Amino acid sequence: MKHRYLPQTDQDKRDMMETLGIESYEELFSDIPAEVRLNRGLNVSEALSETELVAYFQGLAKKNANFSTHASFLGAGVYQHYAPTVVNHMLLRGEFFTAYTPYQPEISQGELQAIFEFQTMVCELTGMEVANSSMYDGATSLAEAAMMAAGHTNKPRVVVSGAVHPESREVLASYAKGQSVELQETGYTAEGLTDLVQLEAAITEGTGAVIVQYPNFFGNVEDLKAIEQIVHSKGALLIVSSNPVALGVLEAPGKLGADIVVGDMQPFGIPSSYGGPHCGYFATTSKLMRKMPGRIVGQTKDEEGKRGFVLTLQAREQHIRREKATSNICSNQALLALAASITLSAIGKVGVQEMAMMNLQKSHYAKQTLVNAKGVEAVFNAPFFNEFVIKLTKPVADVNKALLNAGIIGGYDLGKAYPELAGHMLVAVTELRTKQEIDAFAQELEAILSA
Repeated sequence: MKHRYLPQTDQDKRDMMETLGIESYEELFSDIPAEVRLNRGLNVSEALSETELVAYFQGLAKKNANFSTHASFLGAGVYQHYAPTVVNHMLLRGEFFTAYTPYQPEISQGELQAIFEFQTMVCELTGMEVANSSMYDGATSLAEAAMMAAGHTNKPRVVVSGAVHPESREVLASYAKGQSVELQETGYTAEGLTDLVQLEAAITEGTGAVIVQYPNFFGNVEDLKAIEQIVHSKGALLIVSSNPVALGVLEAPGKLGADIVVGDMQPFGIPSSYGGPHCGYFATTSKLMRKMPGRIVGQTKDEEGKRGFVLTLQAREQHIRREKATSNICSNQALLALAASITLSAIGKVGVQEMAMMNLQKSHYAKQTLVNAKGVEAVFNAPFFNEFVIKLTKPVADVNKALLNAGIIGGYDLGKAYPELAGHMLVAVTELRTKQEIDAFAQELEAILSA
């Protein structure tokens, strides 16, 4: 026995075989015909000790390009941002731990309060009246919003801008197929913004909701006020997917008439982690809150008048009786929502604004620097936040491979999701990128394109 927590000692095994009346494990498989049984060893490596296994995986990890070894200009929905050191420490605090789920408020006050604070912060960022306790990620949050809107309006048709994240649109399509909701995608203009003429034409009497992204997938800032007027004049609901960091400088979607605001809290204290797990947020109006999926934590008082927190508005039975549920999501990303809450608390309101401004300023400097490089061309001229599109004279995949060898993680190859944008790169610049890194990126890019 090398570890106390392993459940079976040799004596345990002998006792079990004695109870079963067998002499060996082989007798457990006696009912399986010999001709269908595997008569050789498995083609796997020999077992390793714990230290050997850790060393092996550390060796594999060193082969990866990561944020410690490379300067990253890759965004497209997942970003490298500053995360306060306190986040990982606070996540280990026992006050926030419960077993599985906070249905028993008397033993879950720490987690419930953390979730309540998360909801409050989401409302402040988005300008909405109520938020839930989080969703699995931004993509599922967007899809849930569309299904909720279609159900509430009883109009099973949703219009979505082609400037919305392509992976979110894929998740939306999967949801829509299962819920028999019709999807209509619209195009984008030469400025990289939602085509409002197409959008208005696509909204019919049977359209329950319209989805746009703010800033959109290309990093450009949509005119939400103009979109809101079009959508509401047609009797549909407006769903806005938004990068929460951008809301440090952009007007909150709720102040511009959005009915539902969704997105991913990954930029606030949640590691990229190869694309997940992350934490979606979901906020809406008081009018729609009873239709909102997932959990909602409310503040109350106990019998002694002390402040307390409970799950509210939605009974657990709603989640069990799936045929009557507004959504099959009945859980939340409590740990990652806590990470986002700690980050926002540590940074503060002024800090979020400063963080957003640094993203804005550094990305604009980067665009000016890059477009001066030979072989690089600016594409869209619309106002943008921390991402922008450039056109290259060589395939983006080849350029990114060369950049990787130079210690730089390049931008997203837009040709993967938009065939018409082959040769175009989506570049992300966050507050962590230095002037030296941006200048080095431009120099390496020019050298690669000139070679």
